[in-house]
Amino acid sequence: MIASNAAYLPATGRVGVMPQMAGLSRICAVRLIDRRTGATHRVNGTPLVLFTRNPEEATAELLQGRNAAVWEVRVDPIEGLADTGRRK
Repeated sequence: MIASNAAYLPATGRVGVMPQMAGLSRICAVRLIDRRTGATHRVNGTPLVLFTRNPEEATAELLQGRNAAVWEVRVDPIEGLADTGRRK
């Protein structure tokens, strides 16, 4: 998903709030994208990716002081990590 904000874009194409699993927020990968190239911003050659349960906060932090015409944020929910640490 590519967005200037951290809204979740479900398969239906409607923008909404990112769903939560069992009362916990999903873990997301949040990337800063250069609109001119479509590439993820890199720091010393490494893609800048924030892993968070609060994509709205991460988006605000990444876009702070940046030109919104040049930068956007991609928020990708990471499936399966909400169960980490639970043993059956």
